[in-house]
Formats: sequence, structure tokens, C-alpha cells
Amino acid sequence: MRLQRKGRRKRPFYHIVVADGRAPRDGRFIERLGSYNPMTKPATIEIDRDKAFDWLQKGVQPTDTVRAILRFKGVYYKRHLMRGVAKGALTEEQADAKYQEWIDNKEAKIAARFEQSAAEHAQLLSKLSGTPPPPPAPEPEEVAEETAPAEETPEAEAPATETATEEAPAEAETEAPAEEAAAEATPAAEQPAAEEEKKED
Repeated sequence: MRLQRKGRRKRPFYHIVVADGRAPRDGRFIERLGSYNPMTKPATIEIDRDKAFDWLQKGVQPTDTVRAILRFKGVYYKRHLMRGVAKGALTEEQADAKYQEWIDNKEAKIAARFEQSAAEHAQLLSKLSGTPPPPPAPEPEEVAEETAPAEETPEAEAPATETATEEAPAEAETEAPAEEAAAEATPAAEQPAAEEEKKED
């Protein structure tokens, strides 16, 4: 079990294959199990764990790099658990549960590393472009602490009532000039009528 180099110059990626030891490095192989890309951060590894475990049980000898990959992906851990099942130290269900728990924890760690590298890359790009990075999102506890004082409204309600009382005289003042204008308009209308009566007399 070994790596088969692919990719262009200075940008390699590898196929994880099972091949005859006499075959050339990039030549014929028996079966392809996955791929390995060391150019990403962290490295991207895709492998069929069940097939790799079956080949290990058949006696395949991995190279040093492939052995490290298999340890990282949990294939050797599964082999260890299956030995315990064969010796009667634990049942197959317990071994499967332990293996699945290990896989979940490992995948969570890998996802966290990918998120961290993406954040570092975004920060680097912001430095190169000269734009400040976006502010970090506040944690839920901090948001709760900031909104708690806003809920205390007795002091906030008092100015509202004062503004309401201040608005009432303003409305009254605006209505008073309108009434005075109407009163002034009515005598002006009555004066022509009085002049017409005098003319008739």
C-alpha cells in the first residue's frame, strides 16, 4: 500500500493505492483506496476505511507515509478493537460504538482546524488588501448582558410622558392662531354686507 504521485510540478497530490511491490511507483496498481493532498492546510485525506482495513487483514505492507495516514484516519484503531473482539475482551457492538465515537471526535477536530485555517487566510487577505477584518460576532452571554439594562424602562418612560405634555401645549398654540384667523375672516365678510345696506337706504 503506497502513494502514487499525481498533479503538476510543485503542486502534487497523491492517490493511495494497493500495488505490487515490483510495479513502478506511478504504474499499474490493484485497487485505489483514496487520495491525499498535502497542499491544503490541514492536508486533505480521503480514504475508504473499510477497504483499507480489509487489505491490512490480508497482510498488505504500507509505506511509512501511508501507515501514518491510516493511523490518522483510525484504520489501525479499528484493527486494535477487532483484535480485542477476537480475544473476547469486548463485544463487536462495543467495538463499533467506540470506533464511531473516535471517528466523530476526530472529524470534529479536523473541521475545527479547517475553520481556523480559513479564518487565518481571511485575516491575511484583509491585511494585504488594507481593509479591516469584520468584527467578531458577540457571544450570546454578552448580548444578554447588553440587553438587560435596556429592559428597565421606568426612567425611559418618564421623558416620554414629559414630551407628551410638551406636545399638548404646542398643539394648542397651533390651534389658537387658526381660530383667530377664522374670527378675523368673518368680520371682513360682514362689512361688505353692511355697506350694501347703507347704499340701499
